[in-house]
Amino acid sequence: MATQVSHSQQQLMRSSERRMFSASDDSAMMKQIQSTHSPDGRSIDVKPILQIIDNVLRRLTLNIDHHALNGGQGHMDAIDDMPSSAAMDGNSMLDALAYVIHKISCEISCKCSGGGDAHATTMVLLNTLSSYSWDAKVVLTLAAFAVNFGEFWLILQLCTTNSLAKSVALLKQLPDILEYSHTLKPHFDALHKLIKAMMEVTKCIVEFTELPSQYISSDVPPMSVAIAHIPTAAYWTIRSVVACAAQITSLVGMRHEFSTSTSEAWELSSLAHKVSSIHEHLQKILHLCHQHIDEKMQTEAYEGLKHTFEMPQLDNSKILLKIFSLSKEDPHSLLGPDKTKVHIDMLRRKHVLLLISDLDIIQDEIQILEALYKYDRGDVNYEIVWLPIVDRSAWNDGYQQRFSSLQLMMPWYTVSHPLIIEPAVVKYTREVWNFVKKPIVVTLDPQGKVTCPNALNMLWIWGNAAFPFTTEKEASLWKAESWTLELLVDGLEPNLPNWMRQEKVICLYGGEDIEWIASFTSATKDLAGVLGIGLEMVYVGKNNAKERVKRIIGSINERQLSHTWQDTNIWFFWKRLESMLFSKTGHSATNEADVIKQEVMTLLGYDGSEQGWAVFFSGTEMVRAKGDKTLNAIQSFEQWEAFARELGFVSAIRGHLERIVDEHHCTRLILPGISGGIAERVVCAECGRPMEMYFMYRCCVE
Repeated sequence: MATQVSHSQQQLMRSSERRMFSASDDSAMMKQIQSTHSPDGRSIDVKPILQIIDNVLRRLTLNIDHHALNGGQGHMDAIDDMPSSAAMDGNSMLDALAYVIHKISCEISCKCSGGGDAHATTMVLLNTLSSYSWDAKVVLTLAAFAVNFGEFWLILQLCTTNSLAKSVALLKQLPDILEYSHTLKPHFDALHKLIKAMMEVTKCIVEFTELPSQYISSDVPPMSVAIAHIPTAAYWTIRSVVACAAQITSLVGMRHEFSTSTSEAWELSSLAHKVSSIHEHLQKILHLCHQHIDEKMQTEAYEGLKHTFEMPQLDNSKILLKIFSLSKEDPHSLLGPDKTKVHIDMLRRKHVLLLISDLDIIQDEIQILEALYKYDRGDVNYEIVWLPIVDRSAWNDGYQQRFSSLQLMMPWYTVSHPLIIEPAVVKYTREVWNFVKKPIVVTLDPQGKVTCPNALNMLWIWGNAAFPFTTEKEASLWKAESWTLELLVDGLEPNLPNWMRQEKVICLYGGEDIEWIASFTSATKDLAGVLGIGLEMVYVGKNNAKERVKRIIGSINERQLSHTWQDTNIWFFWKRLESMLFSKTGHSATNEADVIKQEVMTLLGYDGSEQGWAVFFSGTEMVRAKGDKTLNAIQSFEQWEAFARELGFVSAIRGHLERIVDEHHCTRLILPGISGGIAERVVCAECGRPMEMYFMYRCCVE
């Protein structure tokens, strides 16, 4: 189905049409031009001929400029020879067209010598070329002009060194032109501009004929608009050829009249402006045509990629070739871990993890993933390939430096350059794999089948224990999990096994109020001393507040308030919590009571508030609360001291906290935008009532 041209595009074409065509280009004249067109269906490849013409006219205009600037002295021939292949192709085509070019050449010479009307002469040429396509008409006319102009200038150049050329130049009275070439500079400048405009329009007309018909139809816009205006563009190009030829003819034999003959230069300048306007208009339509074709091609490529993923494959080679826009002839655009080009077969029949991100992927993520990738994996065998998604239109040196820097950090396979990733692949990552902004990891099995659209959550929660990173594996791992300190902390705290063996009370706390932190840690330590229990406290920071947390950690360490973690560990702690929530959301039944999911949302909700918070673990017992509530409970220890000595610290403080009823509370749950699902129903950690859903956009959280 043909793509519709937008209203803005239609306005663009109409406004430029008004500038392109004057009142003289009325319907009667258009009918007259169209009446000369009776193509016989022959196909002519005019491209090689146009290359020869371009070579001739560029040499001529540069030589003319050189003579005008140097008062007719010196010689210039600095343009490189055209490729031999183009010359050979043009020569074979010209064998069949030599007669018609000669005929047009004679018509131009004859009509211009007689000082005939330019429009009438143009119509004669169009009638002579009636059986040819519009692009062939223009190219053949330009070829005839190039022959005449070339012969004229060759005689002019050689007359000082070649006796035959000198004799011919004398008969044509050409030496005067060289003598007064500095006076004729306005004429030559105008001639140069018009020739340049003629060539631009001709190339544009030829380019329209080369557009792939399978992607753009001639009977709908924008191609139909182009077809409607090409006859007018051809007419004015051929008429400009006539004007140029007349200008050259008028120079012959003028002798001392050069300084007073300015009307011809004005006519050429006027025509150059008109033809340039025509070129500008055609370029706009051509741009729309290319947009249309690109859309069609990308749609075709996208559907082809979808079909390939849907079809069973013997191995992953075909899938990987399409994803990384490689060909079987040159499958070497991937870089290995050592940053040298590798063959795609290096990944054949392996489990492949596609790390998909933009250039804002952070160093923490790379470091954690690197630790998993380099860890002694035993039978866990997979490879990671980075698939960077970038905006092609905005690519610059800054992005290139960022890409190169990230590429050096990554110890796995990467693409040689982000721009080799085709738009169809980018579209697939967004529409099928739901990549938006946050990195995702798509897993492919050895046959190229997608086994999980985002295994990053699994990697963050269980690491390589989640191999082969399938949705089925994810579900089975959750069935074996319960809400424990080990799940929450994982390997982030190296002292945790010893603390648990010593049956210590372990407190994790967060927030960014250093005064509350100081009061809370001091009061809790004092209470532990009174009860004679072992206590370890660990500050786990706050999500997405790295700089503020750094300052708080510095203060905690200086005052020896508690244990702290490094930046990467703090980032990973919160990232794992988010991953748990997103993973659980994808695997939990809507109405299922899920303790892990609820506890994770509670901690994330605490972090979203402006207050501190704390969670205490002792064996299998756990209690958590907001900072002010926890501190008040610790400071009113005398109210529940007896229970603490009888039941233990965690049971006693939990019972005390449960008896406290808040008259007012406000809980926030702030989640990053991700590709995974978001729970539609979330209950408040304080009162159990359903929370309202809002969208929050955050920036500059530091």
